[in-house]
Amino acid sequence: MHEKEMKGILSAQNGINIYRGCTHGCIYCDSRSRCYQMNHDFEDIEVKSNGPKVLEDALRRKRKKCMIGTGAMSDSYIHLEEKLENTRKCIELIHSYGFGLAIQTKSARILRDLDLLKKINEKTKCVVQMTLTTYDEDLCKIIEPNVSTTKERFEVLKIMRDNGIPTIVWLSPILPFINDTEESIQGILDYCIEAKVHGIICFGIGLTLREGNRDYFYKKLDEHFPGMKSQYIRRYKYAYQINSSNNDRLMNMIKKTCEFHGILCDIEECFNYLHKLEERNEYEQLMLPGLD
Repeated sequence: MHEKEMKGILSAQNGINIYRGCTHGCIYCDSRSRCYQMNHDFEDIEVKSNGPKVLEDALRRKRKKCMIGTGAMSDSYIHLEEKLENTRKCIELIHSYGFGLAIQTKSARILRDLDLLKKINEKTKCVVQMTLTTYDEDLCKIIEPNVSTTKERFEVLKIMRDNGIPTIVWLSPILPFINDTEESIQGILDYCIEAKVHGIICFGIGLTLREGNRDYFYKKLDEHFPGMKSQYIRRYKYAYQINSSNNDRLMNMIKKTCEFHGILCDIEECFNYLHKLEERNEYEQLMLPGLD
């Protein structure tokens, strides 16, 4: 890790990235792409040493409360968070200043901050977004080696459900020839149904590959799936958008399942939900789980 002081941390779209880089080791990670101009090794985490301070300055100046998003480019619960607690410090500020939170992760470490997430959700709105890509636990440990397994993330979703915190699942990316199967997608959907997730975001069955993350992805295919790289090159060459041949069938299955179980699956509606702040009135606060 290395530290860097920042002039600002809050984007124009009210998003923050508390760290830069990641140690979860997901083989498909788009954040490795060179277009993001990361001038250090991806695993050499850039710690924004003054991140909480500049966030507080930004929140103090904002005239209107809104949802603050985090975790899109770098997971907020990487291994360093256990020691540094910068994510927790930022969440504390979001709560103190009365903002909402939409936080995305693949890690069960988020449970450490359940107390704060509940407080935010009681006062305004907190949405936990969890990425799920494969139902197979052994496969999960290969394509997402240093992070909570799918089943562990499912347990997090159930805990959020039991505490009245809404959840959104990112069902992506899905890797052609590897986990683009009906069995895998159905397993994830069954988890979502049991956890009563509010919505599922899925842009399609496939992934994106561009300079930087493509190199890493192909390297890992050679390590774990001999011969798979040549299949990708033959079928997709150097395309950016990699679509599975099973896309239509699996997307139709996702849509029908979501409609039957009342799960939001329209992408625009999911994003509207993530960005809409909903302050609780006194009656709603009394009716939240654990507050009666």
